[in-house]
Amino acid sequence: MSYLNFDKTLLVNLEKSLTKEMIRTNRAGAYNSTTLIDCNTRKYHGQLVVPLPEIDQSNHVLLSSLDETVIQHGAEFNLGIHQYEDNHFSPNGHKYIRQFDCNIISRTVYRVGGVILSKERMLVSFEPRVIIKYTLLDAHSPTLLRFRPYLAFRSVNELTHANPQADTSYEEVKNGISMRLYAGYPHLFMQFSKKNNYAHQPDWYKNIMYYKEKERGYAYKEDLMVPGFFEMPIKKGESVIFSAGVTEISPLKLKKLWETELLRRNERADMFSTLKNSAEQFYKRMGEKTYLLAGYPWFGARARDQFFSLPGCTLIVNRMDYFDAIMKTSVEEIKKFLAGDTDDIGLEEIDQPDALLWFIAAVQQYAAHATIKEAAERFGEVCTDIIDFIRKQNHPNIILHNNNLLYINGTERALTWMNAVEDNLPITPRTGYVVEINALWYNALKFVAELKRASGNDHSADLTDYQAEISRESFIRTFWNDTYLYDFVTEHYSDPEVRPNMLFAIGLPFSPLDKQQQKSVLDICTRELLTPKGLRTLSPKSGFYRPIYIGGMLERNRNYHNGPVWPLFFGVFATAYIRIYKQSARSFIERLLIGYEAELSALCIGTIPELFDGNPPYKGHGGMSFAMSVSQILKVLEMMKKIDTKND
Repeated sequence: MSYLNFDKTLLVNLEKSLTKEMIRTNRAGAYNSTTLIDCNTRKYHGQLVVPLPEIDQSNHVLLSSLDETVIQHGAEFNLGIHQYEDNHFSPNGHKYIRQFDCNIISRTVYRVGGVILSKERMLVSFEPRVIIKYTLLDAHSPTLLRFRPYLAFRSVNELTHANPQADTSYEEVKNGISMRLYAGYPHLFMQFSKKNNYAHQPDWYKNIMYYKEKERGYAYKEDLMVPGFFEMPIKKGESVIFSAGVTEISPLKLKKLWETELLRRNERADMFSTLKNSAEQFYKRMGEKTYLLAGYPWFGARARDQFFSLPGCTLIVNRMDYFDAIMKTSVEEIKKFLAGDTDDIGLEEIDQPDALLWFIAAVQQYAAHATIKEAAERFGEVCTDIIDFIRKQNHPNIILHNNNLLYINGTERALTWMNAVEDNLPITPRTGYVVEINALWYNALKFVAELKRASGNDHSADLTDYQAEISRESFIRTFWNDTYLYDFVTEHYSDPEVRPNMLFAIGLPFSPLDKQQQKSVLDICTRELLTPKGLRTLSPKSGFYRPIYIGGMLERNRNYHNGPVWPLFFGVFATAYIRIYKQSARSFIERLLIGYEAELSALCIGTIPELFDGNPPYKGHGGMSFAMSVSQILKVLEMMKKIDTKND
């Protein structure tokens, strides 16, 4: 049985099946995403969603859905499903689904009387093309298949409505047609591996509803253009492959293309292999540049997220090729930023105060994976340049004070990972000395001293160590309150809120705190923040605690970092816990991992979302697949493997 397998009992229950989503990417920005029963519930869902940089920086839904109909003896059985207002669904194709699994690729099995039909789909690697394979597993009489494509041709951030500007004309191509609803868009080529009859009957299907958008307080109704339908006979045991892409393809090549792509796929047989597969979905190659996306469906490549997630999404899953490619792009863009040239930098928010410090932390994890000498040879120069850039007061959003702590002005612009805003101002204005930024700074100084020493620059290393010691002493004086660490400190205020940000001061390789202080910080985070899904962003004892991530954008933004659980802290928490409690931590961390494993079949199958509610039942929310979340669980799995190895 597949590790990710769902039977008809769940699939026909709309209350359950509509909450379960899937997403597959092509490592070049395109993706395929919907629910397990192929009923789109987000404006971001679609069979083929592609980046179109010639239009804008958004992804664009070209093919929203493809409805299948099985015809026998003149009777039609529609396998598609769409939601309309008042909880009305039409057609009700989900009632024919008998199984869905995602062991290697997604596979849906339908049963209509004596007809058993399987549907499998893949995205073509590095090409904006989805291919769907239909196989008639069983039938006792002649069978026809009919396919109706639903076209959107719009940004994922918008919705489309019936309009006279849409070009509903088509051109015949081999075994299919091509269409382009609007000027500026590429043509969409819809073709089959088998000859078929196409009937052109363009019509708008109106008021299709996306309940996830309604839930989030956005516009949620859309009209989609259905240009007509394709129809063909199919025999028992026969397979037909459908292709939708922005370039024409020879139908004769579809079978070979399918077989080639299938060989690229790896089995998801356990938690690690499933998350490894998820991690690889974040890779994005753009010409000569390669990035790690922050997540799906609406995130781009953000500097903080990329550097934080990179080791877990590459080194731990043994994808050194992507680590090298992403770091090559990163070093090039960091050097441009250090030189004051911000043109053509694909990494968003590279000017955030902690972004470059997370880059150094990523190099630090590479050094642990390889050797400190290799890290010094490859990245020593750029890491040193980053430290010098900050020390010389060249960073636009950092001031280095005489106490060797970093100071930021976060009152008017969100400059930490807690970046929710209201009226363009930070909802939680963390300003002054911020705890995780200064923990990262101390760690970076200590590590760069190691890089210098590994390169034979002992004198320079000693100077950097001396600077780190000043930073350490100042850190304790500034943040330590005899029990835990203040979240941020200004000249007139020390923020006492208990947040997980302080964990970085004990979970990074170099901690400014002594063992007793580390234990005290860990204990209060465990006591007040820990849930079965990880750590809350704020203690329930706080008057600002807002644990449920629901409502419109403003309400969700107010809650975003003030109570919900973010799995991104799981890695640093587990690191600190193992550091303090040694072998006795093993069973405790394993129990927490069980909670995450359950999530692999909960919200978006095979991956971990951005955040969870801070109170039971800890429902998942936000981006359906989030690199920071996935990377940290992979990191903990790797840590547990090393503990097991030591015990062997």
